[in-house]
Amino acid sequence: MREIVFDTETTGLDFAEDRVIEIGGIELWNHIPTGREFHRFIRPQGRKVDPGAFDIHGISDDFLKDKPVFAEVVDDFLAFFDDARLIAHNGTFDMRFINAELARLDRPPIPNERLIDTLTMARRKFPMAPATLDALCSRFSIDTSKRDKHGALVDSELLAQVYIELIGGKQSALKLVTEDEARANEGLGTGVRRSLPPRPAPLAPRLTAAEVEAHRAFVSGLGDAALWRRVEGFES
Repeated sequence: MREIVFDTETTGLDFAEDRVIEIGGIELWNHIPTGREFHRFIRPQGRKVDPGAFDIHGISDDFLKDKPVFAEVVDDFLAFFDDARLIAHNGTFDMRFINAELARLDRPPIPNERLIDTLTMARRKFPMAPATLDALCSRFSIDTSKRDKHGALVDSELLAQVYIELIGGKQSALKLVTEDEARANEGLGTGVRRSLPPRPAPLAPRLTAAEVEAHRAFVSGLGDAALWRRVEGFES
């Protein structure tokens, strides 16, 4: 199953007037990152970055002045997102902006049925608890040290980790390890199975002599046709 975890940054909060200025997305296959990603900065036509938005993402008009417009990246964007299931945090916000950009180019909208909103998932799983991306990263002990401001690609990378936790943890991302990795991980609490040395002496049997004799008598009473006697080396 192919999924795209994505995020956008915009010039402001009004999807009818403001514009998308950054799109980032990473590909998951069966909930495991494949290493493929999409990332574009976009020059907003006829719209300046709102000061409040700049305080959040730090993307300036000057930085965007030589970036492509949405019409120049739309084909690459649609090819990457294709028919994958889409994962976003407060995804309705992002989808409204993306579909507004598509409408300006007379392109069909992306159906909301393809969207999974991790904000909704988090609120259902942790009622009354903070459900921002930062709060969820803190809850799941996800490292956010490389994120000083919002950014579409880095937020997508963090959200992918949050999403995996929300759907049940990292079991789907478990992998086989080499013998060298297993030896390196022995005793470190990583969950890697390690080989134990043989016991210096075998454990004493727990059956008493009377129990052994009672079992022999029971088997002998089954007769020559008993299935037990077909086992090679069987002794009555």
